[in-house]
Amino acid sequence: MKKENVVAEETIFSKIIRREIPSDIVYQDELVTAFRDISPQAPTHILIIPNILIPTVNDVTAEHEQALGRMITVAAKIAEQEGIAEDGYRLIMNTNRHGGQEVYHIHMHLLGGRPLGPMLAHKGL
Repeated sequence: MKKENVVAEETIFSKIIRREIPSDIVYQDELVTAFRDISPQAPTHILIIPNILIPTVNDVTAEHEQALGRMITVAAKIAEQEGIAEDGYRLIMNTNRHGGQEVYHIHMHLLGGRPLGPMLAHKGL
């Protein structure tokens, strides 16, 4: 998918933010929305997204700092509510194809509820 096409496209996340499609929203305010992943990779797997479309981390500017900061504070709040804060959790943001990004609306994965193991398999360079 070409980047110039990505910006103009509406994403499934846009519809979740507007509550046009069903989702299990666990938090929403004027800056961010958080909802449970439909294909969880851990007992707790929540996506936290800005309410404005920012296709990739490479597109972030200073004007996005408040929303991105809120994503992290909301992640900590949700981790506490989910009972995973003390044992620990992982926050992940993927960028572009090689980084594993599938939806071109930046999002942060909050994963926890079990030991998560190493980030990457040790397969060498």
